[in-house]
Amino acid sequence: MKIARTSVHDQAFQNLVARLSRFLAELNGEEANAFYAPLNQTNDQTRTVVAYDGDLAVGCGAFRPHADGVVEIKRMFVDPAVRGKGVGRAILVELERWALELGSTRAILETSKRLRTANQLYSRSGYRIIPNYGPYVDAKDSVCMERILSPSRD
Repeated sequence: MKIARTSVHDQAFQNLVARLSRFLAELNGEEANAFYAPLNQTNDQTRTVVAYDGDLAVGCGAFRPHADGVVEIKRMFVDPAVRGKGVGRAILVELERWALELGSTRAILETSKRLRTANQLYSRSGYRIIPNYGPYVDAKDSVCMERILSPSRD
């Protein structure tokens, strides 16, 4: 498996994010999707990675600046056919490594309480639950997490 740093304009990233968006629309329903979809938009400040199994793009993730020294992890997705093989963890580690290189010291994220596997990944990766922040304060399905970034990460 290879993790490639890329941009929001990368076609493989865009294809994976489109799959993620469809999945989340089905999971959340139309009303909730109307709330979450705008919060998941990317821009040229967003840093992205794509995981490859050979030539096949199988996962993605991104981060964007949130505050001074803080990045927000976004757009994490792994193809269901390769879940459970460490792809999500590898993506997360690479995002954290890149954020550290850019001077960030903390990562935050929001995910759905219903995404048990994602919650387990983040918990096992050293993220801890924090009070919901920003637009997620009153979002009942959201759980927010943070991790202090460290260069000693494997």
